[in-house]
Amino acid sequence: MGYGILQSFFNRTAADYFLGSRRVPWFAAMFSIVATETSVLTFISVPGLAYRDDWFFLQLALGYILGRILVSILLLPRYFESGISSIYEVVGERFGSGMQKSASAVFLVTRILADGVRFLATGVVVHIVTGWPLWIAVCVIGGVTLLYSLLGGIRTIVWVDSFQFVLYLAGALVSIIYLFHHIQPDAWDAFRQLVDAGKTRIFHFDGIFLFDVRMAPGAILGGMVLSLASHGVDHMMVQRALACRNLKSAQRAMIGSGIFVFVQFLLFLFVGSLIYIYFKGAAMETDREFATFIVRELPVGLKGLLLAGVLGAAMSTLSSSINSLASSFMTDWWKNRATLRVSQAASLVFAVVVTSVALFFDESDRAVVMVGLEIASFTYGGLLGLFLLARRKKKYHAASLVAGFAGSVLTVFALKYFDVTWTWFVAFGTAVNLLLAVGVEGIYKIATRGKE
Repeated sequence: MGYGILQSFFNRTAADYFLGSRRVPWFAAMFSIVATETSVLTFISVPGLAYRDDWFFLQLALGYILGRILVSILLLPRYFESGISSIYEVVGERFGSGMQKSASAVFLVTRILADGVRFLATGVVVHIVTGWPLWIAVCVIGGVTLLYSLLGGIRTIVWVDSFQFVLYLAGALVSIIYLFHHIQPDAWDAFRQLVDAGKTRIFHFDGIFLFDVRMAPGAILGGMVLSLASHGVDHMMVQRALACRNLKSAQRAMIGSGIFVFVQFLLFLFVGSLIYIYFKGAAMETDREFATFIVRELPVGLKGLLLAGVLGAAMSTLSSSINSLASSFMTDWWKNRATLRVSQAASLVFAVVVTSVALFFDESDRAVVMVGLEIASFTYGGLLGLFLLARRKKKYHAASLVAGFAGSVLTVFALKYFDVTWTWFVAFGTAVNLLLAVGVEGIYKIATRGKE
Protein backbone atom coordinates (compact mmCIF):
# COMPACT_ATOMS: atom_id res chain seq x y z
CA MET A 1 0.00 0.00 0.00
CA GLY A 2 2.90 2.33 0.82
CA TYR A 3 4.45 1.69 -2.58
CA GLY A 4 1.13 2.47 -4.24
CA ILE A 5 0.91 5.80 -2.42
CA LEU A 6 4.50 6.63 -3.43
CA GLN A 7 3.93 5.81 -7.10
CA SER A 8 0.69 7.81 -7.20
CA PHE A 9 2.74 11.00 -7.34
CA PHE A 10 4.15 9.94 -10.73
CA ASN A 11 0.76 9.41 -12.37
CA ARG A 12 -0.33 12.44 -14.37
CA THR A 13 -2.39 11.03 -17.22
CA ALA A 14 -4.45 7.96 -18.07
CA ALA A 15 -1.47 6.69 -20.11
CA ASP A 16 0.70 6.81 -16.97
CA TYR A 17 -2.00 4.99 -15.02
CA PHE A 18 -2.65 2.21 -17.55
CA LEU A 19 0.71 1.81 -19.34
CA GLY A 20 3.29 3.26 -16.94
CA SER A 21 4.39 5.72 -19.64
CA ARG A 22 5.65 2.61 -21.53
CA ARG A 23 8.81 2.52 -19.40
CA VAL A 24 8.36 -0.74 -17.48
CA PRO A 25 11.52 -2.94 -17.61
CA TRP A 26 11.00 -6.20 -19.47
CA PHE A 27 11.96 -8.40 -16.51
CA ALA A 28 9.39 -6.71 -14.25
CA ALA A 29 6.74 -7.13 -16.94
CA MET A 30 7.74 -10.80 -17.26
CA PHE A 31 7.37 -11.48 -13.54
CA SER A 32 4.07 -9.59 -13.53
CA ILE A 33 2.71 -11.75 -16.36
CA VAL A 34 3.58 -14.92 -14.43
CA ALA A 35 2.15 -13.56 -11.16
CA THR A 36 -1.03 -12.39 -12.89
CA GLU A 37 -1.80 -15.77 -14.44
CA THR A 38 -0.95 -17.61 -11.21
CA SER A 39 -4.09 -17.55 -9.12
CA VAL A 40 -4.56 -19.24 -5.77
CA LEU A 41 -6.12 -22.14 -7.69
CA THR A 42 -2.73 -22.80 -9.32
CA PHE A 43 -0.95 -22.42 -6.00
CA ILE A 44 -3.22 -24.94 -4.30
CA SER A 45 -4.24 -27.28 -7.15
CA VAL A 46 -0.99 -28.04 -8.99
CA PRO A 47 0.61 -29.87 -6.02
CA GLY A 48 -2.62 -31.85 -5.78
CA LEU A 49 -2.21 -33.06 -9.37
CA ALA A 50 1.18 -34.58 -8.51
CA TYR A 51 -0.24 -36.04 -5.28
CA ARG A 52 -3.06 -37.83 -7.09
CA ASP A 53 -1.40 -38.57 -10.43
CA ASP A 54 1.95 -37.61 -11.98
CA TRP A 55 3.67 -34.66 -13.70
CA PHE A 56 1.61 -34.68 -16.91
CA PHE A 57 0.77 -31.00 -16.33
CA LEU A 58 4.26 -30.06 -17.58
CA GLN A 59 3.11 -31.01 -21.09
CA LEU A 60 0.69 -28.09 -20.91
CA ALA A 61 3.50 -25.80 -19.73
CA LEU A 62 5.58 -26.78 -22.78
CA GLY A 63 2.64 -25.73 -24.93
CA TYR A 64 2.53 -22.43 -23.05
CA ILE A 65 6.11 -21.64 -24.14
CA LEU A 66 5.28 -22.40 -27.79
CA GLY A 67 2.12 -20.30 -27.60
CA ARG A 68 3.99 -17.26 -26.28
CA ILE A 69 6.56 -17.56 -29.04
CA LEU A 70 3.65 -17.36 -31.51
CA VAL A 71 2.23 -14.33 -29.67
CA SER A 72 5.60 -12.61 -30.00
CA ILE A 73 5.75 -13.34 -33.73
CA LEU A 74 2.13 -12.95 -34.83
CA LEU A 75 0.51 -10.38 -32.57
CA LEU A 76 2.93 -8.19 -30.60
CA PRO A 77 4.47 -6.55 -33.73
CA ARG A 78 0.99 -5.46 -34.84
CA TYR A 79 0.21 -3.99 -31.42
CA PHE A 80 3.41 -1.96 -31.30
CA GLU A 81 3.08 -0.75 -34.90
CA SER A 82 -0.32 0.74 -34.08
CA GLY A 83 0.77 2.36 -30.80
CA ILE A 84 -2.46 1.22 -29.17
CA SER A 85 -3.50 1.37 -25.52
CA SER A 86 -6.06 -1.45 -25.74
CA ILE A 87 -5.54 -4.46 -27.99
CA TYR A 88 -9.18 -4.29 -29.09
CA GLU A 89 -8.34 -1.10 -30.97
CA VAL A 90 -6.78 -3.41 -33.59
CA VAL A 91 -10.21 -4.96 -34.13
CA GLY A 92 -11.73 -1.47 -34.35
CA GLU A 93 -9.22 -0.40 -37.01
CA ARG A 94 -10.12 -3.38 -39.21
CA PHE A 95 -13.79 -3.99 -38.54
CA GLY A 96 -15.18 -0.78 -37.01
CA SER A 97 -15.98 0.50 -33.53
CA GLY A 98 -18.95 -1.84 -33.14
CA MET A 99 -16.77 -4.95 -33.31
CA GLN A 100 -14.16 -3.26 -31.09
CA LYS A 101 -16.76 -2.68 -28.38
CA SER A 102 -18.10 -6.22 -28.82
CA ALA A 103 -14.62 -7.72 -28.33
CA SER A 104 -14.07 -5.49 -25.32
CA ALA A 105 -17.44 -6.50 -23.86
CA VAL A 106 -16.55 -10.19 -24.18
CA PHE A 107 -13.27 -9.53 -22.37
CA LEU A 108 -14.98 -7.51 -19.61
CA VAL A 109 -17.64 -10.14 -18.88
CA THR A 110 -15.16 -13.05 -19.08
CA ARG A 111 -12.64 -11.37 -16.80
CA ILE A 112 -15.22 -10.27 -14.20
CA LEU A 113 -16.70 -13.75 -13.83
CA ALA A 114 -13.44 -15.72 -13.96
CA ASP A 115 -11.54 -13.46 -11.55
CA GLY A 116 -14.51 -13.12 -9.22
CA VAL A 117 -14.48 -16.90 -8.82
CA ARG A 118 -10.69 -16.97 -8.33
CA PHE A 119 -11.10 -14.28 -5.70
CA LEU A 120 -13.68 -16.43 -3.94
CA ALA A 121 -11.23 -19.35 -3.90
CA THR A 122 -8.68 -17.16 -2.13
CA GLY A 123 -11.25 -16.11 0.44
CA VAL A 124 -12.02 -19.77 1.12
CA VAL A 125 -8.35 -20.56 1.83
CA VAL A 126 -7.97 -17.54 4.16
CA HIS A 127 -11.26 -18.48 5.84
CA ILE A 128 -9.96 -22.02 6.50
CA VAL A 129 -6.62 -20.85 7.90
CA THR A 130 -7.76 -17.85 9.96
CA GLY A 131 -11.30 -18.80 10.88
CA TRP A 132 -12.61 -15.43 9.65
CA PRO A 133 -16.07 -15.41 8.08
CA LEU A 134 -15.79 -15.79 4.32
CA TRP A 135 -17.17 -12.34 3.55
CA ILE A 136 -14.65 -10.67 5.86
CA ALA A 137 -11.77 -12.55 4.22
CA VAL A 138 -12.96 -11.42 0.77
CA CYS A 139 -13.46 -7.79 1.83
CA VAL A 140 -10.08 -7.50 3.60
CA ILE A 141 -8.14 -8.91 0.64
CA GLY A 142 -10.15 -6.80 -1.80
CA GLY A 143 -9.72 -3.62 0.23
CA VAL A 144 -5.93 -3.89 0.48
CA THR A 145 -5.59 -4.78 -3.22
CA LEU A 146 -7.88 -1.97 -4.28
CA LEU A 147 -5.95 0.67 -2.35
CA TYR A 148 -2.54 0.07 -3.92
CA SER A 149 -3.87 -0.67 -7.42
CA LEU A 150 -6.20 2.35 -7.39
CA LEU A 151 -3.49 4.79 -6.30
CA GLY A 152 -0.39 3.51 -8.06
CA GLY A 153 -1.75 2.21 -11.39
CA ILE A 154 0.01 -0.30 -13.60
CA ARG A 155 3.53 0.72 -12.51
CA THR A 156 2.76 -0.20 -8.91
CA ILE A 157 0.91 -3.35 -9.92
CA VAL A 158 3.81 -4.63 -12.04
CA TRP A 159 6.42 -4.14 -9.33
CA VAL A 160 4.23 -5.47 -6.51
CA ASP A 161 3.38 -8.46 -8.75
CA SER A 162 7.10 -9.10 -9.12
CA PHE A 163 7.57 -9.12 -5.36
CA GLN A 164 4.54 -11.37 -4.90
CA PHE A 165 5.92 -13.76 -7.53
CA VAL A 166 9.16 -14.08 -5.56
CA LEU A 167 7.12 -14.51 -2.37
CA TYR A 168 5.01 -17.48 -3.45
CA LEU A 169 7.94 -19.08 -5.27
CA ALA A 170 9.86 -18.82 -1.99
CA GLY A 171 6.91 -20.55 -0.34
CA ALA A 172 7.32 -23.50 -2.68
CA LEU A 173 11.08 -23.68 -2.04
CA VAL A 174 10.58 -23.48 1.73
CA SER A 175 8.05 -26.32 1.52
CA ILE A 176 10.53 -28.46 -0.42
CA ILE A 177 13.31 -27.84 2.12
CA TYR A 178 10.98 -28.56 5.06
CA LEU A 179 9.74 -31.78 3.49
CA PHE A 180 13.25 -33.03 2.71
CA HIS A 181 14.22 -32.57 6.35
CA HIS A 182 11.13 -34.28 7.77
CA ILE A 183 10.57 -37.23 5.45
CA GLN A 184 11.81 -40.44 7.07
CA PRO A 185 14.08 -42.25 6.65
CA ASP A 186 15.51 -40.62 3.51
CA ALA A 187 13.68 -38.25 1.17
CA TRP A 188 15.86 -38.98 -1.89
CA ASP A 189 15.32 -42.73 -1.61
CA ALA A 190 11.58 -42.22 -1.25
CA PHE A 191 11.54 -39.88 -4.26
CA ARG A 192 13.44 -42.43 -6.35
CA GLN A 193 10.70 -44.90 -5.49
CA LEU A 194 8.17 -42.41 -6.86
CA VAL A 195 10.18 -42.15 -10.08
CA ASP A 196 10.29 -45.95 -10.39
CA ALA A 197 6.53 -46.09 -9.79
CA GLY A 198 5.86 -43.58 -12.59
CA LYS A 199 4.62 -40.80 -10.30
CA THR A 200 6.94 -38.30 -12.01
CA ARG A 201 6.03 -39.29 -15.56
CA ILE A 202 5.51 -36.34 -17.90
CA PHE A 203 4.58 -37.55 -21.40
CA HIS A 204 1.53 -39.76 -22.11
CA PHE A 205 0.69 -41.39 -25.46
CA ASP A 206 -1.38 -44.38 -24.37
CA GLY A 207 -4.93 -43.03 -24.31
CA ILE A 208 -7.61 -41.43 -26.45
CA PHE A 209 -6.22 -37.95 -27.03
CA LEU A 210 -9.59 -36.20 -27.40
CA PHE A 211 -10.93 -37.45 -24.08
CA ASP A 212 -7.89 -37.75 -21.80
CA VAL A 213 -6.36 -34.54 -20.49
CA ARG A 214 -3.04 -36.32 -19.93
CA MET A 215 -2.40 -37.15 -23.59
CA ALA A 216 0.60 -35.31 -25.01
CA PRO A 217 -0.97 -34.17 -28.34
CA GLY A 218 -3.91 -32.48 -26.63
CA ALA A 219 -1.90 -31.08 -23.74
CA ILE A 220 0.93 -29.58 -25.82
CA LEU A 221 -1.17 -28.38 -28.76
CA GLY A 222 -3.98 -27.28 -26.44
CA GLY A 223 -1.56 -25.43 -24.18
CA MET A 224 -0.02 -23.71 -27.19
CA VAL A 225 -3.34 -22.45 -28.58
CA LEU A 226 -4.64 -21.58 -25.11
CA SER A 227 -1.51 -19.51 -24.42
CA LEU A 228 -1.74 -17.87 -27.85
CA ALA A 229 -5.26 -16.77 -26.91
CA SER A 230 -4.79 -15.94 -23.22
CA HIS A 231 -1.56 -13.97 -23.79
CA GLY A 232 -2.37 -12.63 -27.23
CA VAL A 233 -6.00 -11.50 -27.15
CA ASP A 234 -6.69 -11.09 -23.41
CA HIS A 235 -5.95 -7.46 -22.55
CA MET A 236 -5.02 -8.27 -18.95
CA MET A 237 -1.96 -10.22 -20.09
CA VAL A 238 -1.02 -8.13 -23.13
CA GLN A 239 -1.24 -4.89 -21.11
CA ARG A 240 2.04 -5.78 -19.37
CA ALA A 241 3.79 -6.23 -22.71
CA LEU A 242 2.38 -2.91 -23.98
CA ALA A 243 3.89 -1.18 -20.94
CA CYS A 244 7.41 -2.21 -22.05
CA ARG A 245 9.74 0.25 -23.76
CA ASN A 246 9.70 -1.41 -27.19
CA LEU A 247 8.75 -4.53 -29.13
CA LYS A 248 11.97 -6.39 -28.34
CA SER A 249 11.48 -5.88 -24.59
CA ALA A 250 7.85 -7.00 -24.86
CA GLN A 251 8.89 -10.18 -26.70
CA ARG A 252 11.49 -10.95 -24.03
CA ALA A 253 8.88 -10.51 -21.31
CA MET A 254 6.33 -12.68 -23.12
CA ILE A 255 8.62 -15.62 -23.97
CA GLY A 256 10.46 -15.42 -20.63
CA SER A 257 7.14 -15.68 -18.78
CA GLY A 258 6.48 -19.03 -20.45
CA ILE A 259 9.84 -20.37 -19.27
CA PHE A 260 9.23 -19.17 -15.71
CA VAL A 261 5.75 -20.71 -15.69
CA PHE A 262 7.33 -24.05 -16.63
CA VAL A 263 9.82 -23.74 -13.74
CA GLN A 264 7.02 -22.71 -11.39
CA PHE A 265 4.86 -25.71 -12.30
CA LEU A 266 7.89 -28.00 -11.89
CA LEU A 267 8.48 -26.71 -8.35
CA PHE A 268 4.85 -27.06 -7.29
CA LEU A 269 4.57 -30.56 -8.79
CA PHE A 270 7.72 -31.49 -6.89
CA VAL A 271 6.06 -30.20 -3.71
CA GLY A 272 3.03 -32.38 -4.41
CA SER A 273 5.18 -35.48 -4.89
CA LEU A 274 7.01 -34.84 -1.62
CA ILE A 275 3.72 -34.32 0.22
CA TYR A 276 2.58 -37.68 -1.20
CA ILE A 277 5.65 -39.28 0.40
CA TYR A 278 5.17 -37.34 3.64
CA PHE A 279 1.54 -38.45 4.08
CA LYS A 280 2.30 -41.93 2.67
CA GLY A 281 -0.30 -41.53 -0.05
CA ALA A 282 -3.22 -41.13 2.36
CA ALA A 283 -6.57 -40.30 0.74
CA MET A 284 -7.41 -36.58 0.91
CA GLU A 285 -10.04 -34.21 -0.40
CA THR A 286 -9.26 -33.13 -3.96
CA ASP A 287 -7.18 -29.93 -4.22
CA ARG A 288 -6.82 -29.71 -0.45
CA GLU A 289 -3.54 -31.66 -0.24
CA PHE A 290 -1.20 -28.64 -0.12
CA ALA A 291 -3.57 -26.62 2.06
CA THR A 292 -3.81 -29.54 4.51
CA PHE A 293 -0.03 -29.75 4.70
CA ILE A 294 0.26 -26.00 5.32
CA VAL A 295 -2.37 -25.91 8.05
CA ARG A 296 -1.53 -29.16 9.86
CA GLU A 297 2.22 -29.59 9.51
CA LEU A 298 4.06 -26.30 9.06
CA PRO A 299 5.19 -24.45 12.20
CA VAL A 300 4.25 -20.87 13.00
CA GLY A 301 6.28 -18.55 10.78
CA LEU A 302 6.55 -20.91 7.84
CA LYS A 303 2.78 -21.26 7.89
CA GLY A 304 2.54 -17.46 7.73
CA LEU A 305 4.98 -17.33 4.81
CA LEU A 306 2.90 -19.84 2.84
CA LEU A 307 -0.30 -17.95 3.63
CA ALA A 308 1.43 -14.79 2.38
CA GLY A 309 2.22 -16.72 -0.80
CA VAL A 310 -1.47 -17.60 -1.20
CA LEU A 311 -2.41 -13.96 -0.70
CA GLY A 312 0.31 -12.84 -3.13
CA ALA A 313 -0.98 -15.18 -5.84
CA ALA A 314 -4.50 -13.89 -5.32
CA MET A 315 -3.75 -10.18 -5.04
CA SER A 316 -1.55 -10.13 -8.15
CA THR A 317 -4.42 -11.53 -10.23
CA LEU A 318 -7.02 -9.26 -8.64
CA SER A 319 -5.01 -6.04 -8.97
CA SER A 320 -4.19 -6.79 -12.62
CA SER A 321 -7.82 -7.57 -13.32
CA ILE A 322 -9.02 -4.28 -11.83
CA ASN A 323 -6.57 -2.19 -13.85
CA SER A 324 -7.03 -4.03 -17.15
CA LEU A 325 -10.83 -3.91 -16.91
CA ALA A 326 -10.70 -0.15 -16.37
CA SER A 327 -8.12 0.23 -19.17
CA SER A 328 -10.24 -1.62 -21.73
CA PHE A 329 -13.42 0.19 -20.70
CA MET A 330 -11.87 3.67 -20.85
CA THR A 331 -10.05 3.06 -24.15
CA ASP A 332 -12.65 1.05 -26.02
CA TRP A 333 -15.79 2.80 -24.76
CA TRP A 334 -14.81 6.29 -23.56
CA LYS A 335 -12.16 6.90 -26.24
CA ASN A 336 -10.44 10.28 -25.74
CA ARG A 337 -12.45 11.29 -22.68
CA ALA A 338 -10.27 9.25 -20.30
CA THR A 339 -8.59 11.30 -17.59
CA LEU A 340 -6.59 10.12 -14.60
CA ARG A 341 -9.43 10.72 -12.12
CA VAL A 342 -12.07 9.11 -14.32
CA SER A 343 -9.74 6.12 -14.88
CA GLN A 344 -9.30 5.70 -11.13
CA ALA A 345 -13.06 5.92 -10.67
CA ALA A 346 -13.49 3.16 -13.26
CA SER A 347 -10.98 1.02 -11.34
CA LEU A 348 -13.01 1.52 -8.18
CA VAL A 349 -16.22 0.47 -9.92
CA PHE A 350 -14.69 -2.70 -11.36
CA ALA A 351 -13.12 -3.58 -8.01
CA VAL A 352 -16.58 -3.41 -6.42
CA VAL A 353 -18.05 -5.52 -9.24
CA VAL A 354 -15.42 -8.28 -9.01
CA THR A 355 -15.69 -8.35 -5.21
CA SER A 356 -19.49 -8.56 -5.50
CA VAL A 357 -19.18 -11.58 -7.80
CA ALA A 358 -16.98 -13.27 -5.19
CA LEU A 359 -19.44 -12.45 -2.39
CA PHE A 360 -22.47 -13.54 -4.43
CA PHE A 361 -21.26 -17.14 -4.63
CA ASP A 362 -20.01 -19.34 -1.83
CA GLU A 363 -17.74 -22.35 -1.65
CA SER A 364 -20.64 -24.78 -2.01
CA ASP A 365 -21.52 -23.44 -5.48
CA ARG A 366 -19.40 -26.08 -7.20
CA ALA A 367 -21.24 -26.00 -10.54
CA VAL A 368 -21.18 -22.22 -10.73
CA VAL A 369 -17.52 -22.14 -9.74
CA MET A 370 -16.60 -24.53 -12.54
CA VAL A 371 -18.53 -22.45 -15.07
CA GLY A 372 -16.71 -19.35 -13.87
CA LEU A 373 -13.34 -21.00 -14.26
CA GLU A 374 -14.12 -22.45 -17.69
CA ILE A 375 -15.70 -19.34 -19.19
CA ALA A 376 -12.41 -18.19 -20.73
CA SER A 377 -12.29 -21.43 -22.72
CA PHE A 378 -15.71 -20.61 -24.15
CA THR A 379 -14.72 -17.16 -25.39
CA TYR A 380 -10.99 -17.39 -26.18
CA GLY A 381 -11.58 -19.24 -29.45
CA GLY A 382 -13.93 -16.52 -30.65
CA LEU A 383 -11.56 -13.72 -29.71
CA LEU A 384 -8.47 -15.43 -31.16
CA GLY A 385 -10.27 -16.11 -34.43
CA LEU A 386 -11.30 -12.44 -34.62
CA PHE A 387 -7.70 -11.26 -34.19
CA LEU A 388 -6.39 -13.75 -36.75
CA LEU A 389 -8.98 -12.52 -39.25
CA ALA A 390 -7.87 -8.95 -38.49
CA ARG A 391 -4.38 -9.89 -39.69
CA ARG A 392 -5.76 -10.52 -43.19
CA LYS A 393 -6.37 -7.67 -45.60
CA LYS A 394 -9.65 -9.19 -46.74
CA LYS A 395 -12.84 -7.35 -45.76
CA TYR A 396 -15.43 -9.12 -43.59
CA HIS A 397 -18.98 -8.02 -42.86
CA ALA A 398 -20.19 -7.90 -39.26
CA ALA A 399 -22.63 -10.77 -39.88
CA SER A 400 -19.76 -13.08 -40.88
CA LEU A 401 -17.74 -12.17 -37.80
CA VAL A 402 -20.71 -12.64 -35.47
CA ALA A 403 -21.55 -16.00 -37.06
CA GLY A 404 -17.98 -17.16 -36.57
CA PHE A 405 -17.89 -16.08 -32.93
CA ALA A 406 -21.29 -17.62 -32.14
CA GLY A 407 -20.26 -20.87 -33.82
CA SER A 408 -17.07 -20.93 -31.77
CA VAL A 409 -18.96 -20.64 -28.48
CA LEU A 410 -21.52 -23.28 -29.50
CA THR A 411 -18.69 -25.61 -30.52
CA VAL A 412 -17.19 -25.43 -27.04
CA PHE A 413 -20.58 -26.25 -25.50
CA ALA A 414 -20.83 -29.27 -27.81
CA LEU A 415 -17.31 -30.43 -26.94
CA LYS A 416 -18.10 -30.14 -23.26
CA TYR A 417 -21.35 -32.08 -23.72
CA PHE A 418 -19.45 -34.96 -25.37
CA ASP A 419 -16.79 -34.90 -22.62
CA VAL A 420 -13.96 -33.81 -24.90
CA THR A 421 -11.10 -32.67 -22.68
CA TRP A 422 -10.87 -28.91 -22.10
CA THR A 423 -7.40 -28.64 -23.65
CA TRP A 424 -9.07 -28.85 -27.09
CA PHE A 425 -11.71 -26.17 -26.46
CA VAL A 426 -9.76 -23.15 -27.72
CA ALA A 427 -8.21 -24.95 -30.68
CA PHE A 428 -11.54 -26.26 -32.00
CA GLY A 429 -13.30 -23.00 -31.15
CA THR A 430 -10.75 -20.99 -33.13
CA ALA A 431 -10.89 -23.34 -36.12
CA VAL A 432 -14.70 -23.24 -36.29
CA ASN A 433 -14.66 -19.44 -35.93
CA LEU A 434 -12.30 -19.03 -38.90
CA LEU A 435 -14.14 -21.54 -41.10
CA LEU A 436 -17.57 -20.09 -40.38
CA ALA A 437 -16.52 -16.47 -40.84
CA VAL A 438 -14.81 -17.22 -44.17
CA GLY A 439 -17.69 -19.45 -45.30
CA VAL A 440 -20.47 -17.00 -44.43
CA GLU A 441 -18.53 -14.18 -46.07
CA GLY A 442 -18.19 -16.28 -49.23
CA ILE A 443 -21.92 -17.07 -49.27
CA TYR A 444 -22.75 -13.40 -48.72
CA LYS A 445 -20.61 -12.35 -51.70
CA ILE A 446 -22.17 -14.99 -53.96
CA ALA A 447 -25.68 -13.93 -52.90
CA THR A 448 -25.01 -10.23 -53.53
CA ARG A 449 -22.87 -10.52 -56.68
CA GLY A 450 -25.80 -10.18 -59.03
CA LYS A 451 -27.25 -7.19 -57.18
CA GLU A 452 -23.93 -5.33 -57.27
